Amino acid sequence: MHSFSYKIKEEIISGINSRDKADAVLLGILTFANALDEKRIMLLTENELVKDFFVSNVERICGEGSVSVEKSSKRGEQTLFTTSVCGEAERIELLIYMQTDSSRCLAEDCLPKDNLCPYVIAGAFLACGSVNNPMKKYHLEFVVPTLELCNDLGFLLIDRYGILCKHTERGQSNIVYLKESENIIDMLTLMGASNGSIELMNVKIEKDMRNKINRAVNCDNANIEKALRASERQISDIELIDSTVGLSALSDSLREIALLRYENPDLNLSQLGELVTPAISRSGVNHRFQKISALAQEIRKNKGQM
Repeated sequence: MHSFSYKIKEEIISGINSRDKADAVLLGILTFANALDEKRIMLLTENELVKDFFVSNVERICGEGSVSVEKSSKRGEQTLFTTSVCGEAERIELLIYMQTDSSRCLAEDCLPKDNLCPYVIAGAFLACGSVNNPMKKYHLEFVVPTLELCNDLGFLLIDRYGILCKHTERGQSNIVYLKESENIIDMLTLMGASNGSIELMNVKIEKDMRNKINRAVNCDNANIEKALRASERQISDIELIDSTVGLSALSDSLREIALLRYENPDLNLSQLGELVTPAISRSGVNHRFQKISALAQEIRKNKGQM
């Protein structure tokens, strides 16, 4: 089964339906590739779809056979594809065609027109991005070759699209990352992965609903426990009064509520109030138990138990 990240990259690639879009994506891949200069243009990827896209589009520009592909894998690990543009002439031709160089920047004069800019970001994601399965956690990141490019990407996303990223370092790598589900949803939509965005939204709704239910259940359980502890205290007071001065010492209304509590230890105050003749409110029941508690406290005090 393919990962969520794989499905996002598959959806991005499936939506590239014109040469202009393909060129913008390729520009993003090259800008964030593992090596980019006249001596070497190289992309490392574990995704076969990304490898195929890179090879077919570079060969569209530079000719068939202009890209070499090497496969490597360790036991139990995913295959790694090393794709390289073969000759210096081809590398120069590619850089000229893309109107870029080895400076790796996302400045305004390096970007295509506005409607194609999201495809550059999509290309960056294909080259060095990943996103976690949202059922586990919300996390999308780009492993960026340089700090300057890291800053360029962060400013581009916030200035143009209002997507706020964070930066960290992991070993020798600079990481641009998102952890807020809303930002990740916006990012996936921006890059052309609307189905992935919808899937993440559905997961978020399901998680939020589950959390809401859990909070409600926990609250109900806490209220039940609180009511049971209160009932135990009330019964303890009633038993003390019964064993000392007797329930006959209580007024008719207090004796009525005391006997109802004896017979219904699991009911809350509102439910007890409905059994009183005539029915009384929760606060009325609570007021009667306060009087019973005060009498029990007085008995304990006189017995030297306080």
